[in-house]
Amino acid sequence: MSKEPSQHNAKKELSMLPLLLVVIVLCIGGHFILQPNYQDSHLAEYFLAALPFLMFAIVIIAIRKALKAEQKER
Repeated sequence: MSKEPSQHNAKKELSMLPLLLVVIVLCIGGHFILQPNYQDSHLAEYFLAALPFLMFAIVIIAIRKALKAEQKER
C-alpha cells in the first residue's frame, strides 16, 4: 500500500514568498535599528523585543498556509 509521491507544485512554494520577504525585511530592519543612532529610542527597544514574536507568528501563518494547501491538494 505504498502511496505514489505527489507532483511538485511550485505554486505552493511561490505562495510562501511574501512571508519570506517580510521576515527578511524584519531581520534587516532589526539590524538597522541596532545602530548607535537609535539606541536611546524606547520605540526601537520595543520593536526589537517584539521582533522574535513577530517572526514566530509568521512561521505559524506559513505552517497553516502549507497545511491548507496540502489538504486542498488531496
